[in-house]
Amino acid sequence: MFDRTLKISKKESYFIFGPRGTGKTNWLKTHYKNAPYFDLLEGDVLFDLSQSSKNLELRIGENYKGPVIIDEVQKLPTILDEVHRLIELRKDLHFILTGSSTRKIKKQGVNLLAGRALVEHFYPLTIEEIGKDFIIEKALKTGLLPKSWTSENPVVFLKSYIQTYIDLEVRLEGLVSDLSGFNRFLQAASFSQGSVLNISAVASDCGVERRTVTNYFSLLNDLLLSYELPVFSKRAKRELIKHRKFYFFDVGVFQTLRPRGPLDSDSEARGTALETLVLQELIAQNSYKKLGYEIFFWRTRDHLEVDFVLYGERGLIAIEVKASSRIRNDDVRGLLEFTNDYAIAKTYLLYGGSKAYRHGKIEIIPVQQFLVEILKYL
Repeated sequence: MFDRTLKISKKESYFIFGPRGTGKTNWLKTHYKNAPYFDLLEGDVLFDLSQSSKNLELRIGENYKGPVIIDEVQKLPTILDEVHRLIELRKDLHFILTGSSTRKIKKQGVNLLAGRALVEHFYPLTIEEIGKDFIIEKALKTGLLPKSWTSENPVVFLKSYIQTYIDLEVRLEGLVSDLSGFNRFLQAASFSQGSVLNISAVASDCGVERRTVTNYFSLLNDLLLSYELPVFSKRAKRELIKHRKFYFFDVGVFQTLRPRGPLDSDSEARGTALETLVLQELIAQNSYKKLGYEIFFWRTRDHLEVDFVLYGERGLIAIEVKASSRIRNDDVRGLLEFTNDYAIAKTYLLYGGSKAYRHGKIEIIPVQQFLVEILKYL
């Protein structure tokens, strides 16, 4: 249904990492229709290859030439030793290896085939992939997972998606001993979306020990369910904070985990959701189009902040996101101070209005315009 952006060489071996539900399997089956396909979520396939890694070559066949697909490779990291051997032995084979978690691979010290395979990432849908059907208000509620976007009942889908993730990647793998505590942690973490991480506060909110909460945040990263942005501190001219900024990887997942009640502000959640949507698009486009940026945020000890800072060979970009339709002087303060420290930076303030204009060095742009034309600005 969607023409996905990721393009890879047909002659190289690759790891493709991305959260469950982003569309990796459909993409593989579209681009490699006739390739041998090993889905390690299928019990018989996993059992056979875990009994003897040599069964992989037997299943491929000695006369086959071309790509071989191994889906959800984190389920059997030891198979990578056999993949490595086959890449060295049979120059007529190359492998496409997908994963929705890096935890087991890192834990077992697997070296990602010693550089024999390139690494790519797969993300939820981008605005470019959705095309003319993109509706920003829909995106802020449903997120950009393909099935959530096309579902008649995305709320039900997203709740099921989160529960399935917990069942298949957390409970069955034995990654946490207290599932109720982990579920409380997920809700508490949703209030950290777009905020500087305060582990102690999250631990207090969910009633879980601080050290355990630290491990839970690490688990979210390993399961590719979250991003943590570091502070931009290159040639810093003032004192900055040290902690990272936290985001769940998809705005729909964030919205589903975030509790709603009479004391919860809809406007606050909407602002955070908009910020998340912008970050999703920045990360995906930066990866797919090989733009080469590192993505940071900027915050001083006296609470001056810029939501996103992109730094790389293409330049330095600072981006602030506001949901409101009108811009106040306080809204541009962080960007103005950033340009005082980094005069070469391009600065954008994205907002909920409909008119693009300039405020000194700052380009003020309707957020939907920025998202639809994002490569123009990067």
